[in-house]
Amino acid sequence: MRNDRASQKHLYDSYKVVMLGVCYRYTKSIQDAEDILQEGFVKVFTRLKQYKQEGELGAWMRRIMVTTALNHLKKNARLREQFTNLTPEMHPVTNDDPEIMLNAKELASLIRELPTGYQTVFNLHAVEGYTHPEIGEMLGITDSTSRSQYTRARVLIMNRVRNYYFDYKMQAHAK
Repeated sequence: MRNDRASQKHLYDSYKVVMLGVCYRYTKSIQDAEDILQEGFVKVFTRLKQYKQEGELGAWMRRIMVTTALNHLKKNARLREQFTNLTPEMHPVTNDDPEIMLNAKELASLIRELPTGYQTVFNLHAVEGYTHPEIGEMLGITDSTSRSQYTRARVLIMNRVRNYYFDYKMQAHAK
């Protein structure tokens, strides 16, 4: 399939939407996600002979897209600094979280608002299922830094959900 343009187009058309979603989880803009997607598909096409058909093709492609997104983040010096220089104000975590239903799009938007380092670690751990030692190796950070960034990301997301819920209640009460 490496040089079979029709097969490449079919593969691209079959997976582009799902893989764009994967790439977008690691970026702040759709343009960056599209760039990563294109670069990722070039890698898929050039490495297709390495696919051993031991798992789903989509899962194999997802790993390539995630790695491509991480490499994109590492290349950008401004973003690279965000992995090690994050010191936001911490808020206590309590068990009295409000119950609120967010749709996937709203939750993805909240995650995208996180600082890049938090966003990346959160996605790798909570969405992709990587362990903190694996994340540390992928990003060139310690596993304790990965754990810390994940915890801080969760706190920020919970606080934003609380704020969202509070704003929703205030609007409903004002009516």
